[in-house]
Amino acid sequence: MNDEGVRRDLAAVVRLIARFGWHEAVANHCSAVIGGGEQFLLNPIGRHFARMQPDDLRLLPIVAPVVAPAGHEVPDGIDVTAWHLHAQVHRLVPHAKVVLHTHQPYATTLACLDGYEFQMLDQNACRFFGRVAYDREYGGMFMEESAGERVARLLGEHHAVLLLGNHGVMVVGETVADAFDELVYFEHACRLQVLALSTGRPLAVLDEAVAATTRAQWAAYPGDAARAHLDELIAIMDEESRSRR
Repeated sequence: MNDEGVRRDLAAVVRLIARFGWHEAVANHCSAVIGGGEQFLLNPIGRHFARMQPDDLRLLPIVAPVVAPAGHEVPDGIDVTAWHLHAQVHRLVPHAKVVLHTHQPYATTLACLDGYEFQMLDQNACRFFGRVAYDREYGGMFMEESAGERVARLLGEHHAVLLLGNHGVMVVGETVADAFDELVYFEHACRLQVLALSTGRPLAVLDEAVAATTRAQWAAYPGDAARAHLDELIAIMDEESRSRR
């Protein structure tokens, strides 16, 4: 996909995250590498997710100039915590072409349970077998470059999801559509786990062999469901926008 298409997709995903109520006021951030891989798009500070348009996204270098001191805005209007997190993850994690960081409720709930391990409880959960990493060392906001480097190490080469303890969730992917689809399915799986835990009954956790087989089936499933998913949601938003004119 060309850079214009990536811009369109990322802005649409930001608006969808607002529609689903997965953001915090004008906070949380989404980014995507474009071009030859030396730059990335990031939503600017202070712009509400529901109003994000392609031209609002800022184009930034992955290898950073000196940033502003902690607690101050980066000169070009980028949140300093987003800069430390997204620039470092894009720089250090090859498969993280797209980074979506939210505080969506069910994933964040599981991230706040002491020592919780994501369970292979249903078909959606099996999609993430062996692909979830954990950050259990919350120490405040990402105000230092080293915080982004630590997150990148936790993601490593194979993880697509990072549960940020006492904080939220991060999903990475090769395309905007892929990362968004994973974000949605992960939240659905987390919602089911929270509901199942709330019953107080024992969980019927699937064994690893079944989970691994199901994960492979997810990966081999024919067609591009992630692309179709995002295209349909964009079409819905476009139709609603036209109907209000």
